[in-house]
Amino acid sequence: MQTLQLNDVLSEHRHQLRSFAFKFTKDDSEADDLIQDTMLKAIRYADKFIEGTNLRAWLFTIMRNTFINDYRREVRKNAVITQEDEISYAHLVNSATKNEAEGKFAMADIQKMLAKLPKSYYDPFVQYFEGFKYHEIAESLNIPLGTVKTRIHMARQILQKQLKPYRK
Repeated sequence: MQTLQLNDVLSEHRHQLRSFAFKFTKDDSEADDLIQDTMLKAIRYADKFIEGTNLRAWLFTIMRNTFINDYRREVRKNAVITQEDEISYAHLVNSATKNEAEGKFAMADIQKMLAKLPKSYYDPFVQYFEGFKYHEIAESLNIPLGTVKTRIHMARQILQKQLKPYRK
């Protein structure tokens, strides 16, 4: 399908995509962002669309997967980064009895082990940890998808061996 034809077809489905996006996000601006991401991916991967199949279903699948991936990335990011609102007495009571120095030593050891990773393992591992998908990492580093998966796996194995004393 040519780009001009695809743009016309996308415009025809915009209203239906908006309704579908709003069901996910419950927010107008986030729904607009999701529609934009969906349309960009549809244009980028237009060559993957099989003529004669249901374009609307293909667009809805792209939208659903985009929303799920963004949600997972956000959850991972928020699990690592503590928000100021979450720091309250109620949240700190559970950790108050723990030895703060132990946590500092653990973080220092983790940082040291990450620094010792070869750059070829470090870059994909950190990007994956930040929430990027394998294919996004492969595109950003300009390496094959299988190589990304292997390097992340190897980085995990190295870190598990080096940080074995912290396992419970």
